[in-house]
Amino acid sequence: MLYHASQTAGLEVLTPHVSNHGRPLVYMSLRRENVLVYLSNAVERYCRQAGISHTGIYHKWASYGFAGGRLILEEYYPNATADTYKGVPGFIYTADTARDMRRSPDIPFSVITERDVRITGCEAVHDAYDAIMLAAESGKIIVKSFEENSGEKLKWIRRTVTEEYKKAESEPEYRAFLKAKFPFVEL
Repeated sequence: MLYHASQTAGLEVLTPHVSNHGRPLVYMSLRRENVLVYLSNAVERYCRQAGISHTGIYHKWASYGFAGGRLILEEYYPNATADTYKGVPGFIYTADTARDMRRSPDIPFSVITERDVRITGCEAVHDAYDAIMLAAESGKIIVKSFEENSGEKLKWIRRTVTEEYKKAESEPEYRAFLKAKFPFVEL
């Protein structure tokens, strides 16, 4: 079984879209819990709540990684998980197979394809935060709170966010998000 998360209701086919990798792909996972982080984007949610209008694709925010194949969602600012996912509904779509699918080299348990994928099932997720916390409680993923960050990690976050801010001259909505969520960083 393959899994894909979206806030869009009623999908029957997943079509390739340009991703961070610059080419149109459909991303899916062999693990349901690994797609939960795609139910919301922190940058997009912040901008909508702050009334910042934007056209086009929002900058992707991905504060997660993997250890031993298990997803680790890390908070880079206080209460980031609740801030990003609490109250957000969405859908987890399933597919039995995908033509020309291959393993993604960057993301454990994920597969990619450049072809349309026929959906075979759909699960409504009423609150992405609750689904993430349930997956964490069952040990399927790890949620690491901001307070658990080491001094070294905090230095890395400050350095990385500062670099991101400098590079984002043509993305005012992303800069607004960074300023709002990282007030401890001198931008």
